Amino acid sequence: PSVTTVLAKTKDQTYIRKWKERVGEEQAEHIKNYSSKRGTAMHKFLEKHIQGAGYDDLTPIGQEASPMAKKIIEIGLPPISEYYGSEVTIHYPDLYAGSTDLVCMHNDMETIVDFKQSNRPKREEWIEDYCMQIAAYAMAHDHIYGSNIGQGVIMICTPDLYYQEFKFQDTELRDWKHKFLKR
Repeated sequence: PSVTTVLAKTKDQTYIRKWKERVGEEQAEHIKNYSSKRGTAMHKFLEKHIQGAGYDDLTPIGQEASPMAKKIIEIGLPPISEYYGSEVTIHYPDLYAGSTDLVCMHNDMETIVDFKQSNRPKREEWIEDYCMQIAAYAMAHDHIYGSNIGQGVIMICTPDLYYQEFKFQDTELRDWKHKFLKR
C-alpha cells in the first residue's frame, strides 16, 4: 500500500466526520475535490520549475495554483543547493510504497521535502500525518538508495499566499519514523 493509504486507513476520522456534518456532505466533497485539483496544479508548477522546464496553466485552478507555487519557489527553495529527484517513486520492500515530492540537499542536509497546499494556515499539531509521511519516505529512500536522510521539510502555501514551513531533523525525524511504524 502507499504511505498515504496506510495513514488514511489508520487515522482517527472524528474531526473529518464532524466537519462533514457541519458543512454538509455535498459541500465537503466539493471543497475536497477543488483543493485536491489545486494541489495537483501547484505540484505540477513546482515539479516543472525544479526540472528547469517552463509551464503554464491558464485554467482558473492553474491561475490560483501558480502564485502559490511561486511563493514556495521564492521562500522555500533558496536553501536547496542540490536537487536529487522530484516525484521519486520509492518503496520499502514488502511494507509500503510512495512518491516523494522532492529529495534534495537543503541547508547541507539530505532532505525529503513535501509540498502542501492548504485552505488555511496549519498548526503543528495538525500536521502529524505529514511528518509521518516524510519519515516513511526517508526510511524507504535510505534503504533503497543508501542515503542518509537527516531532515524533513514541509512547505505549505494557502490561496492567500501565506507560506509556512515545518522542519524536523535527527532525533525528531527518528521519533516520527517510530510513530509511523507503530501506526
